Amino acid sequence: MLFHVEMTVNIPSDLDKEFVEDLKAREKALAKKLQEEGKWVHLWRIVGQYANISIFDVADNGELHDLLTSLPLFPYMDMKVMPLCKHYSSIK
Repeated sequence: MLFHVEMTVNIPSDLDKEFVEDLKAREKALAKKLQEEGKWVHLWRIVGQYANISIFDVADNGELHDLLTSLPLFPYMDMKVMPLCKHYSSIK
């Protein structure tokens, strides 16, 4: 199943900087792994925001939920998830 996910990161300004840098490094490593596995199909930054738009290709809602909640920055994210399906007019 394909999912469009918008993620906006809201890290509190009073969090320890070393802790935040560790979170970001772990997030980057996991994002790379998931992309290499073909689960995180697309990842785009939104200009001027600490946010992204991503496309995930996973088995079902449960797998997506588990994947998203495993992200190190998950506690500091607002997410908007939209399941996708083939459009009747798509030639692909």
